Amino acid sequence: MIPNTRPRPLDDFAAMTGRSLTRLLRSPDTMIMGVALPVMLLLLFVYVFGGAMKTATGYLDYVVPGIILLCAGFGSSQTAVSVTGDMVHGIVDRFRSMPIARSAFLFGHVASSVIRNLLTSLVVIGVAMIMGFRPTAGPIQWLAALAIVALFILAISWLATALGLLAGTEEAANGFTFFLLFLPYVSSAFVPTDTMPSWLHAFTENQPVTPVIETVRGLLLGTPVDDTALIAVLWCVGIACAGYLWAITLFTRRTAR
Repeated sequence: MIPNTRPRPLDDFAAMTGRSLTRLLRSPDTMIMGVALPVMLLLLFVYVFGGAMKTATGYLDYVVPGIILLCAGFGSSQTAVSVTGDMVHGIVDRFRSMPIARSAFLFGHVASSVIRNLLTSLVVIGVAMIMGFRPTAGPIQWLAALAIVALFILAISWLATALGLLAGTEEAANGFTFFLLFLPYVSSAFVPTDTMPSWLHAFTENQPVTPVIETVRGLLLGTPVDDTALIAVLWCVGIACAGYLWAITLFTRRTAR
């Protein structure tokens, strides 16, 4: 009997996702650092800077949504490095010689990034609740907030995958994702935007992270969301589509050599 070698995209996708998650389990220091850094920042901002911050709510409640999104930024750097590592160490050439759907490699990295970053976000929320974080959200608001966070992580993961394909070394991939880590700091994550200089205020109000943070904050704490949720979704979908198309284009060019 001739074996069935037709591509099975869903099976390949699951196999590649499992491979990426298995690699993560074999490198627990990466996961620990991915969780430890956001938790340390949460402790730093609340206990060191929190007393000097003036916000409409308690500073812990105010800062948690920003820390959650910061987790995605830290996770994206690991995604980019993993993609670059696979490209430069030859494993992709081996995959190309096997009956594997070409897109499964990219989708596997993105799916594992989403799972990893969602788990990290849940850990951060748990630590925040131990510290006294008390959101007023009901089940529907919680689900909506987590959906927005997941959509943002998906968008950042595709962008990080494209950056990983663009980089020639793992060090370069880590450097390319710096601006993804920087964006939450220049947003409403840690201080209200109206406390910033006018020229910076204009940027923070119109960059993608701020509407996502304000939407998550509004859903969890009951503050008005208005049209911010739609803007957040549009930003995330736009970034995800751009990252996907960029990644597919780069992967096609690099594997055609």
